[in-house]
Amino acid sequence: MLDDIRRLNFREVGSWPLLPRLVMLSALFAAIVLAGAVLDWKDRYEELDRSRQEESTLKEQYAAKKAKAINYDIYVQQLNEIEQSFGALLKQLPNKAEMDALLTDINQAGLGRGLQFELFKPAAQERMADFYAELPIAVRITGNYHDMGAFASDIAQLPRIVTLNDVAIANDKGVLTLDAVAKTFRYLDEDELAKQRKAAKDAKDKEKAKK
Repeated sequence: MLDDIRRLNFREVGSWPLLPRLVMLSALFAAIVLAGAVLDWKDRYEELDRSRQEESTLKEQYAAKKAKAINYDIYVQQLNEIEQSFGALLKQLPNKAEMDALLTDINQAGLGRGLQFELFKPAAQERMADFYAELPIAVRITGNYHDMGAFASDIAQLPRIVTLNDVAIANDKGVLTLDAVAKTFRYLDEDELAKQRKAAKDAKDKEKAKK
């Protein structure tokens, strides 16, 4: 049979026996189907791959949103706790009318411990932030070690927020000199908040205009 196949002439396919002709037709059919798959179905395969990738992405997004939905009550509780903490901290900030009293409290905290103020100089201008203003106060006080420690403790226990920054201490024969920047804060009133919001909006509009 192999000898018969070798003797077949491709120029005379029509005169071949039935079996070789069936084999040849099957081979041609398979070649046509393969060519169609490569040329015509290639785009379909690529589209199928994209659909599978999109399906995977959607499944991940669904899983993430489902987890958030499951933990929604926890998120709400955490948000309420944050708002309560923020409100408590905000109450520790004086308003503009209370700033003078707070400065007096800081001064009295030092004098009450027997310390001498050589410098107590609030900054000429406050530094504005989103919802509060920061007032730095340059201070220089002299006294002994224990009184300095008691003063720092008294500052920490004031009902309003006051921090000591850039602290430097010099010792001259047992007499300490403390240089520091005391920072206190106050919340902005409605007019000041409105100005802050307007300034932020104007800055954003300028950035958009540049683009």
